[in-house]
Amino acid sequence: MSTDQIGLFMVLAGVFVFFAWGRWRYDIVAFAALMVCVLIGIVPSDTAFTGFSHPAVITVAAVLIVSKGLANSGAIDRVAHIVVPPLKNLAAQIGVMSGFAAVLSAVMNNVAALALLMPASIESAKRAGRSPALLLMPLSFGSILGGLITLIGTPPNIVIGNYRSDVLGAPFSMFDFAPVGLAVAAVGIAYLALAGWRLLPKERQAKSAPEELFDIDAYMAEVRVPAGSSAAGKSLVQLEKVAESCDLSIAGIVRNHKPMLRVPRSTEILANDILLLETGPKELDTFVHKLGLETIGSADKDKGLFASDDVVLAEAVISADSRLIGRESGELRLRSRYGLNLLGVSRQGQAIRKRLHKLVFRSGDVLLLQGDADGIADTMARLRILPLAERGFLMGKRNQAWIAASLLAGAVALAGLGVVGLTVALALAALGMVLFSVVPLRDLYDAIDWPVIVLVAAMIPIGGALETTGATALITESILRLSGSHSPAFILMLLFIATMTLSDLMNNVATAVMMAPIGTGLAQALGANPDSFLMAVAVGSSCAFLTPIGHKNNALVMGPGGYHFGDYWRVGLPLELLIIAVAMPMILWVWPL
Repeated sequence: MSTDQIGLFMVLAGVFVFFAWGRWRYDIVAFAALMVCVLIGIVPSDTAFTGFSHPAVITVAAVLIVSKGLANSGAIDRVAHIVVPPLKNLAAQIGVMSGFAAVLSAVMNNVAALALLMPASIESAKRAGRSPALLLMPLSFGSILGGLITLIGTPPNIVIGNYRSDVLGAPFSMFDFAPVGLAVAAVGIAYLALAGWRLLPKERQAKSAPEELFDIDAYMAEVRVPAGSSAAGKSLVQLEKVAESCDLSIAGIVRNHKPMLRVPRSTEILANDILLLETGPKELDTFVHKLGLETIGSADKDKGLFASDDVVLAEAVISADSRLIGRESGELRLRSRYGLNLLGVSRQGQAIRKRLHKLVFRSGDVLLLQGDADGIADTMARLRILPLAERGFLMGKRNQAWIAASLLAGAVALAGLGVVGLTVALALAALGMVLFSVVPLRDLYDAIDWPVIVLVAAMIPIGGALETTGATALITESILRLSGSHSPAFILMLLFIATMTLSDLMNNVATAVMMAPIGTGLAQALGANPDSFLMAVAVGSSCAFLTPIGHKNNALVMGPGGYHFGDYWRVGLPLELLIIAVAMPMILWVWPL
C-alpha cells in the first residue's frame, strides 16, 4: 500500500466518522477533507476546485431552482389537499399520500416534495383523528423511494449519471432509472401502507398533533402592570435589563387586548399593560416581586391573546440547512431582528419546558411562532423553517402553476428528444423560472441548497483520487479476494448492501461519490456490465431508512412526528431487506451482467 493510498484511506475514514458524528455540517467536513487531500498531495492543487464546474453540480443547482419554482407556483400545494384526503382507511391514506410523494419526488427534489406535503398530511391526520406519526414517516420514506425513479429525483442519481459519462462516455438518461426505481418504489409503498406503520411503538401511534404539544402555560407567563408598579413609566429597554438580571425575557406586550409586535425598545410601559414573559416559576416570582407586578391566572391565558387580524400563530419545523441550527434563541434576537416571537418548542414530540431564550436549536425542532400576518411566510423562508400548517397566510403564486409545470415538461422533452443534454435543459428551465418571476430574482440563490453544492463539488475530486492513487484497484482486489469464487451477482449484492449501509450513516451524495469508482472497478475486474454495478450504487446510496441522519427527509419529520432514533430502524430495516429482494433481480434483468 502506497503512502498516497494510506493518506486517502485516513481521510475517508475521517469523513465517515465526522459524517456519522454530525457535529459539523457535511459540506464543511467534505471541504475540509478536500483541503487535507490537497495539502498532502493526493489531489493536485490545480484540480482541487474542478468539482465546482462539474455538470453534476450544475444539474443539482438547476433541479433545486426548478423545484423552488414548482413550490412557489402553488401547483403542488393545490393538488396536495385533493390527493391527500382524510380517508377512513389508514392503509389507503398512507398508500395515496406516500404514492403521491413518490410521484412528486420523481420530477423534483425529494426534500422539496416532502416540505410541500407535510402541512397537508398533518391537517389530514388531524381531521381523521390520527397521530401525525402514522403518516409522516411513510411520507418521508415514500418521497425517498420516488427519487429513485428518474435522474433528477435525487442528487445521488445525478452524480451516478454524470460519473457514467466520465468513465463510459455517455451519461444515464432521464428514465434509465425508471424500471428498477418504479419496482422498488411500488413495493416499498405497499409495505408502508400495509405493514410499516404497524411497527411504530404504540405510544407514537397515539401521540397528539404538534400544535397540541404547545402548552403555553408551561413556559409563558402574563403579568399585568398595575398603576403603582415601578415598571410603569419605564422604557422597554430598561425593563429588558431587569428581566435579563432575573434570567427571563419579554416576548411582547398586550395593550388594550391587542398583541404588539415589533415594539420599539424605546416604548414606554403603561399602567394596565400586559407583559408576555418567557420564564420559569422561580424567575417569574423574582421579577414580579422586584417590580410590583400582578400575575394573571391561567384561566385568562390562551392562544387567542397571541393572535389577531394582524398577528398570526404558525407551527414550523427547522430544516437541515436552517440558519437557526446550533444557535441560541436569545442570541438570534428573533423578535427584534425578524419580528417573530418564539412561544413554544417541541423536540421529538416532547415540549421543552426550560427557558426558551437559552435553547440551542436543532434540525427537526418544531416551533410555535407568533408573527406579522403579512410577512411571516417570507421570514420563515429566509430562516429556512418550513410551515406545518397554514395560519391565515398563503404560500406561493398559485396563478403561475401552469408556467412552472410547462417549463419542467419542456426541459424533460428537450432532454428526452436529444435536442440538448439534460443539464442544459434544466438550466434553461431554471432560467425560465426566473424570467417569468416564478422564482423572484431576489430568491434565486436562496433556492439553491449551497451545502449540497459544496458537498458534491468537494467530493468529486476526492472520488477521482480513489482512482488516480490506485485505491479503487486495491479495494477491488481485496473484495474479490475475500469473496473467493462467488459469482458476479453475489459480489453485486455485497456492493449493494455495503452502499445502503454507508448511506444510513453518512450523506447519500458522499456515499455515491465514494462507491461509484469501486463499483466500476469491480465490474472491470469481473468483466461484467458496469451499468449494473453503477445502478446498484445509485439505488443503494438513496435507500437510507435506518436512521434520521442518513437523509434530510428523515430528519425533517423527526420532530413533527415525535419519533425517536430507534423508530427508524424498526420500520426501515424490513423495508431495506425488501428493497434488496426486489432491486437485485430487477437490476440483473434490466442491466444484465
